[in-house]
Amino acid sequence: MVTTLKELVSFLDSKLSLSDFPEDESANGLQIEGRNNIKKIGIAVDACGYVFRKAQESDIDFLLVHHGLIWGKVKAIRGVLKKRVAMLLNSDISLYACHLPLDWHPEYGNNSQILKLLSIKKMGAFGEYHGKKIGYWGKMRGGVSIKEFASKVDRTLNTKSSTIIFNKKVKNIGVVSGGGWFAINEAERYGIDTFLTGEPSHSAYTLAEEMKVNLVFAGHYATETPGVKAVGSLLKKKFGFEVEFIDHPTGL
Repeated sequence: MVTTLKELVSFLDSKLSLSDFPEDESANGLQIEGRNNIKKIGIAVDACGYVFRKAQESDIDFLLVHHGLIWGKVKAIRGVLKKRVAMLLNSDISLYACHLPLDWHPEYGNNSQILKLLSIKKMGAFGEYHGKKIGYWGKMRGGVSIKEFASKVDRTLNTKSSTIIFNKKVKNIGVVSGGGWFAINEAERYGIDTFLTGEPSHSAYTLAEEMKVNLVFAGHYATETPGVKAVGSLLKKKFGFEVEFIDHPTGL
């Protein structure tokens, strides 16, 4: 099936609620315009040379990523940025980025998807960032040990978590993907006993220690693959596209 670039971008802009995040550092939406007719979609976490080369090799028309190329105000296109932009322009591949909206989205977002994958019942929003809660918290039926929970996270997200234990039980879990350690400040308010995020943080340690909240750092990359995969499945179902996930894990 062939869809026009304009039709696809319009659908994604609306479906992913980009207009709800005017303060995001990322230039969400279409960052690089490529060919008009779209047959094959690529999805990835990061916009980078490796991903672009794989997209070229796979004849991908449209690449959707979580971390795009344009952040803040671009003052110059040179060095690595020049090479990356040139790769896309020369291959006529469109680049579409979705940052905070893809962390937050209640259905297709990283955090909602993580809860779903881990069989955690969503209870409410959690983790305020730029005036909007981008994460969620939920309950695990019956509760499990922190070691069992960390093992399940590792199997489900294909990662190797760093776990800091301050509480043996795991029942009320807060989730904010990527560099979401800041949300530990809200743990007491929601009665959260275990906090799952991507990157480790020195600043989170003493807060968690005094709150008796377990910390599970599952990796920035690993916690931000569920969102793009969910959107890829949506596009395959909606438009009939062939969709390819370009995996480029950093181990971080």
